[in-house]
Order: sequence, then structure tokens, then C-alpha cells
Amino acid sequence: MTVPAERPVRVLVADDHAAIRAGLRLLLEAAEGIEVVAEAADGHAAVANARALRPDVVLMDLRMPGTDGVEATRIITTEGLADVLVLTTFDLDEYVHGALDAGAAGFLLKSAEPADLLRAVRQVAAGEGVLAPEVTRRVLARIAGTPPAPSDAVAPDPAAREADPRLDGLTPREVDVLAALGRGLSNQDISAELVISEATTKTHVSRVLAKLQVPSRMQAAVVARRTGLA
Repeated sequence: MTVPAERPVRVLVADDHAAIRAGLRLLLEAAEGIEVVAEAADGHAAVANARALRPDVVLMDLRMPGTDGVEATRIITTEGLADVLVLTTFDLDEYVHGALDAGAAGFLLKSAEPADLLRAVRQVAAGEGVLAPEVTRRVLARIAGTPPAPSDAVAPDPAAREADPRLDGLTPREVDVLAALGRGLSNQDISAELVISEATTKTHVSRVLAKLQVPSRMQAAVVARRTGLA
């Protein structure tokens, strides 16, 4: 879902540590164009608040008592209640792959700079996915079950696309967009790389998600990795 420019981005903060919630609220509410509508100390409360308030973005911790962040993410995305931006300590968190499969729109490390967090919230609210630069290759490789490719790796074999019949329905341009998603590029970066407008990029991304039958660009990125496009 894309937030209209004339209103603030409405955010729900879900984390079982009160101090972290308070810090996030302070940061977000000090930023222009962002409003914190509620806090939640566990996944059950996050889902309940999302159903009641319909925020634009849920900042979701993964390790919480009771209903954890992965299950809460699955419910929220399946019901179309909000987009979910996971805040995680990646090296320790074994639930990251589950959250991606559950439809999370992005991942950010809790150690991220404040400006990066605010940017990520706005990007997710605008319909884009977010992956912390430090974990992009590691997250996608972990989910795809493949080792991160070195920077000088040989380009993937196009024949690998036969492994997923859903790719047969993509146009050549949509394949290019999917490959770019697999490399973690933003809409702006894709537009620059393919020399097309951002509006056209958004249209292509929406069509790719629909044809692949996945709820988020993050899951589309996994498809790109698994089929050798990225």
C-alpha cells in the first residue's frame, strides 16, 4: 500500500522492550511526516492494534513472548493490514527467513542510523522494500539456500529460469526488474539502471508480484535468487 503524500505515515511499533519502543517513538515522532499510532509489547497486541488502527507500517521485532514477530507478520500481511518492516539483530536472529516468507517488506538492523531508519519507514510506506546494505546478500543467500556470490562471479545461466514456471509469464522487461529486485535495488535505482521512469518501475514491480503470486518485493527477490537471476 502507498501512503498519500498529503498525510503522515502512520506507524505501529512492536517490540517487547519498553525502552526500545520509547526510543523508536521519540525518533519517529520527531520526524516530519511520521506519526506513531500505537505500541505493542508482543505479536498478539501488534495484530490486534493493526486490525483496529490499520497503520501504514509496522516496525516489528521478531523475538517477542507469546505470538512472535514472524507469526504476527504473517497475519498482518495475509490480512493486508499493513506493510511490515522488521527490526532485527541479524547475526543472532534465526527467525529472519520465516519473516521474509511471511511477507515482510524489509529488514533493518537495530544498529541502523536514525536517518536510515526514517528513510526505511518512508520507503516501505511508499511501496518499496528495504534491506540493510550489510545484510542484503546474506539474507537473500540464506533464504535461497545458496552462498553469496563474489563480486566478480560469472553471470547466472539464463537456463536456470526454467526451474520456476512462473517466470514464463514475465515479459523481458519484467525479468530485468525481477533481477534488479534480487539485487536489492530500490525503485529509484531500478529506474536509473533500466532508464525508465519511477512510475513505470512501480507498474513493472506490481505486475511482477502479481504474476509470481507473492505479497512483497522481498519474496520476489528470493525467487530471483533461487532461479539464478541475481
